[in-house]
Amino acid sequence: MENLLTPELEALRYIRYEADERIGYITLHRPDKRNALNSEVVSELKQAFEHAENDDSCRIIVLRAAGDVFCAGADLAYIQELQGYGYTDNLLDSTHLMQLFHQIYTLKKVVIGQVQGHALAGGCGLAAICDITFAVPEAKFGYTEVKIGFLPAIVSVFLLRKIGEARTKQLLLSGDVVSAQTALDLGLITFLAPADTLAADVRAYAQRLARENSAQSMEVTKEMLASLPEMALEEGLRYATRRNAEARGSDDCRRGIAAFLNKEKISW
Repeated sequence: MENLLTPELEALRYIRYEADERIGYITLHRPDKRNALNSEVVSELKQAFEHAENDDSCRIIVLRAAGDVFCAGADLAYIQELQGYGYTDNLLDSTHLMQLFHQIYTLKKVVIGQVQGHALAGGCGLAAICDITFAVPEAKFGYTEVKIGFLPAIVSVFLLRKIGEARTKQLLLSGDVVSAQTALDLGLITFLAPADTLAADVRAYAQRLARENSAQSMEVTKEMLASLPEMALEEGLRYATRRNAEARGSDDCRRGIAAFLNKEKISW
């Protein structure tokens, strides 16, 4: 393992980070609490993703979890604590979670979710916000906030982009917990993988991206896909045309085209 951590990362309580063969692994490590989220967990995730984004030994990031549950959403003690918050404190806390979701969505590197168990409420948000998500068939997914008088507010912004209005309404208004197959059919996740091969399947996919694809091209593609939904048709086309022209002059494009024309295999 290429595990050169900052003192800040080494001091994390609930998150583990390690890099191996150009894959950075961020692990939710609170299995006794079903990897539930609280302010500290969110803070540690933000630190880990920032480190991974700037880690030269990491080309692809995998978000995974210890134990039987991927993430059960907000911690019960944390929910009870929020009952004493006023609007200002609640706004600060909500902003904290929003920043994490936005950070993952706009991260320069591809983020792959490795979901080995149930992902509910905020945990389902984490699974869905990843660029690519693998899950075991036994996993359950759902946004259950409406069942306790809460709102799946922050994740709704990203779900509307990812799966569209009709499917977002189906999930968020019902609060239903659905199977992994249904989550796949809805477009919430990307692949199903058996539990005994999940880690290997994710690793193989991540290594293929790291080996076969230009990191610069993947970064710019992620940036484009995050930006385009906000633009009108003509503005989006002009933006895409500019990025196309810029890419043609990049070192990676020159290398890739030269290798293609010379019938040479290129390894990024």
